[in-house]
Amino acid sequence: MKPARFAYEAATTLDGVLRSLAAAGDGGKVIAGGQSLAPMLNMRLARPARLIDINGLTDLGGIRLDGDWLEIGALVRHDTLARSELVRRHCPLLAQAAETIGHYAIRKRGTIGGSLAHADPAAQLPLVALALDAEMDIRAMRGSRSVAAADFFLSIFSTALEPDELLVKVRVPLPAEGEGWGFRLFNRRAGDFAIVAVAATLACGSDGKIAHLRLAIGGIGSVPVRVEHLVPNAVGEAPTDQWRARTASAIAEAVEIEENNRAPVMFRKELVMAVTREALDDASGRAGFRGTAP
Repeated sequence: MKPARFAYEAATTLDGVLRSLAAAGDGGKVIAGGQSLAPMLNMRLARPARLIDINGLTDLGGIRLDGDWLEIGALVRHDTLARSELVRRHCPLLAQAAETIGHYAIRKRGTIGGSLAHADPAAQLPLVALALDAEMDIRAMRGSRSVAAADFFLSIFSTALEPDELLVKVRVPLPAEGEGWGFRLFNRRAGDFAIVAVAATLACGSDGKIAHLRLAIGGIGSVPVRVEHLVPNAVGEAPTDQWRARTASAIAEAVEIEENNRAPVMFRKELVMAVTREALDDASGRAGFRGTAP
């Protein structure tokens, strides 16, 4: 199939995009990498009256440090995220996740802003944004606002973005000193969306006990979910082999997994346990913990 008829605009300024979005209302749609939108247009699952191409907004393609935050423009490509020295040094979890997205051609075209705004519940970047407590900077002609990742993803392919708003930047807080991280996913073939993916960060105090834990799972529902609350006594524990095994098992047992046609719930519970354990193993190792005592 081919797309339904639409008007096309190649934007050159941010103000121009915002004016066009305000004028188009529900009929406007932004395109950047087009790795999700183009197939939807071809299958006529999306039928915008006006398509606004923002690839000319080069100011949205940068990565920089701003105090205790890493700022990433919405037009930064997945491959750039994976290779950026700034990202690899200050947010390696994000770089690792970007490296696993799709195939080479997809990573060269797809953008962080497009992935987050598309909000596929099995995608890597929404999961990592949630795990890292990222904030979305959003603009419209009527003003600007910042939305935490926890409030940004509303449901499958649905976010807090209004029709006249554009996601322009993602802000990620820098990790704590000595904080370890882990990212693991399970998919049937390289490049496929994950059936289950887990992102974890873990920081230990000087006593070797957990001082801070963040844990998020994607692919099991309509949005990625934070699950460290399912391990209420984690802080103050040592992240031993036994603790990691117990934690992964407890989360797999307690987390809610939606029915779908891709894989049975019981199979995904087993995957949650295995992938969570692997992510926690990685995070505790990178946090400097090597002990195995109970």
